[in-house]
This record gives sequence, C-alpha cells and structure tokens, in this order.
Amino acid sequence: METEKGRNSTSILITVFLLCVCADGARQVGYTINTNNGRLLWSSDSDVGICKSMVETQGYSCEEHTVTTTDGYILSLQRIPAGRSGVRADKPPVLLQHGLLVDATTWLVNTPDQSLAFILADNGYDVWLANTRGTKYSSGHTSLSPSDPAYWDWSWDELAAYDLPASVQFVHGQTGQNLHYVGHSLGTLMALAAFSRQQSLNMIRSAALLSPVAYLDRITTLLGKAAAFSMIGDVLYRLGGDEFIPGGDALTKFANGICNIMNIDCSSLTSVFAGPPCCISPSTMDAVANYGLQPTATKNMLHLAQMVRQGTIAMYDYGSKDDNNEHYGQPTPPVYNMASIPNDLPLFLAYGGQDYLSDPADVQTLIGTLNNHDADKLVVHYTEEYAHMDFILAGNANQVVYDPIMGFFSLN
Repeated sequence: METEKGRNSTSILITVFLLCVCADGARQVGYTINTNNGRLLWSSDSDVGICKSMVETQGYSCEEHTVTTTDGYILSLQRIPAGRSGVRADKPPVLLQHGLLVDATTWLVNTPDQSLAFILADNGYDVWLANTRGTKYSSGHTSLSPSDPAYWDWSWDELAAYDLPASVQFVHGQTGQNLHYVGHSLGTLMALAAFSRQQSLNMIRSAALLSPVAYLDRITTLLGKAAAFSMIGDVLYRLGGDEFIPGGDALTKFANGICNIMNIDCSSLTSVFAGPPCCISPSTMDAVANYGLQPTATKNMLHLAQMVRQGTIAMYDYGSKDDNNEHYGQPTPPVYNMASIPNDLPLFLAYGGQDYLSDPADVQTLIGTLNNHDADKLVVHYTEEYAHMDFILAGNANQVVYDPIMGFFSLN
C-alpha cells in the first residue's frame, strides 16, 4: 500500500512538474507562411530534409513527397526507389511507419546493412517512409500553426483514421500497386485500429508489426505505469498543455523524481520505459539522440494512458457520458475489435521477451483475439532477448527480424 509520505511526495512532484512545464513555454521552432490556393500553409523552416541528410549521404537516390490528410495535416513521405547499386525496385512498395516520439529517421540511423529501409531497397523493394503529424517534417497544415491549440487536438484515433489512409493511398496512387506495411510500436496500433475498421485493406498486401501495441494494461514498465496512473497528463491537458514535448528539463525532472520515489535505477530512461535493449550499439543510441525526439499531442499521450488504466483498446475517452455522447452518440467510446481484422490478411507479429511496453502478456492477449485468423496468414516471431527498441535499432536485427520479414513478403 502506498504510504502517506509517498502520496505527498508524488503530489509535490506533479505540482513542480506542472509549474516547470508552464514556465518552459512554447517550443522555439521557426515556421514560414506560404499560400496554397488561397489557404494558409504552415511549414517548418528546415532546409535539409530526410532525403538529403540521411539517405543521399549513404549513396541512395531519394524523393521527397507530401500528402495532405482530409483533416488538413500536411505529411512528408520519403521514397527510396532503388538500391545503392542504382537498380530500380522490381518488387512491391513497402511503407514504413515509425513509433511514438520519433520520426522516419529511426529506420535510417544504423549502417545501410543494418537499417531496414536500406536493406529493403537493396533487396529490390520500393521503400516509402511515413512521418506522422506533429513531427519535424510533418508540421504543416492547410490552416493551422503548431502554435495553435487546435493543431494538437488529436490522438492515435486520428493517426489511424487520417494519417495512415492518406499515406497508404498516396503510395498506392504513385506506384499503382498494393503495398506491404511495416509498423513499429505506435505504428502497429495505427494499423490494427485501421484494419479493424476495414480501412485501406484494399491496398494492403501484408503487414509486419514490430513490437505490436493493442493492449497495454499489463505493461511491465514501472515508470510508464506511474506516468499513466498519476493522471498528470490529464491535468496538464486541462491547463492548456496541448503539445507534448519530450526530452525537456521538466519531463526529465519528473521522471527522475518518480524514479527516486519508487527506488528505480533510471540511469537509462530508454531501458526503464521500454526494456533493456540487448543489441543496440552506443553509436546508434548517440545517433538517435542527435536527431532528437519528436513532439506529439498531449491528447495522444492521454489516450495511451487510458489504455494502460482501463485495459481496453477503444477510442479516446472524453471523461463523461455527456461528452462521449456528444462525440460518439453513445456514453462510452467505441471499441476497436481486433477480431474484425480480416482473417485472410497476412500478418507478421514480432515481439520480444524483454519488452516493457509491448510486453509478452499483452501481445498474447492480442494473439488470442486473432485465434480465428487463417493459420497460413499469421506468423508470430518471438525473440527472447529483444526489448522494444531492438526491433528497429539492433545491430543484428537484419538476421533476427528483417530476413524473416522479407521471407514473409515474398510469400504475399
């Protein structure tokens, strides 16, 4: 049972955190205004995109594209149409969707023989990299600026309903082919939610889901549970904290304070949150840190916290029957039914024994909901030593995970 001292310490910590966040103010990111058929278009001032900074430097050709979602967000996509040899792709397109608080650079930070995007390109696939709304290269909108609270009024519901279909439709339209999908973490949740509602399925050949997230109520990260159950995000959101900026001093102080109260070794926050990686080199972690964590909507973080607290995979809960009725026409949020995913959709689920977020117990719950899936259309790939980040950053992931994925693609 939590002691009175622990409760008081947590309350004080949360209060200090909120004051720090309010004092931090808005992020310092430059934006320019252009016009697009008479509409305002906000975009980042960044001159060097992912193609020039990370792909062409490795000797690959690369194309920058943008697609606008039906709710006005302008997303960037990068295309690697050929391998390093220059031979153009002769296999179907593959769309890579990153996870939470990062962008498409996570598929590129390792060496070409260790990074999934480059490996796929060198094996003849037409590679496309997606970037969700709010990240550095997808900060545009047809009428809103990231400094507007309305810009951040979304959760992963919208990522599944708008971002994923827009990216899939764009790739399909550009290539004229159905595509393979690879998602990591939040990228898997987007896909599972969309597929359960029959979205984009007519353009999908197969889906490989790394560290699949659907159920989160048995996560083993104590720090993650503390963040979810402290309700701090709910308070912050009500105080007008619409944008969630990771890596700031306030969040670091909050995490360290929780670690002290709970007597957790937080010398590596990545390990504490996501599980201790087995096979990621220090140079790779340095590269990830160099490119920086990406912002998301506070509402998105709240939605994930609701999944931890409530044990459900459902739409965002607005907190009262009246508010839910206003948004959904019912007193509780609609549920995403994983059993509604078509039984003949080829799925590759890869998870690890050391993963604190996509933990084995929750993944087994997901697999249980797919018990009627066609046996020859569902591949489950388990790696005991892998934690959450190993699936996209481990030096040996090319043999452990990526070779099996390409074998799976070749059959579908």
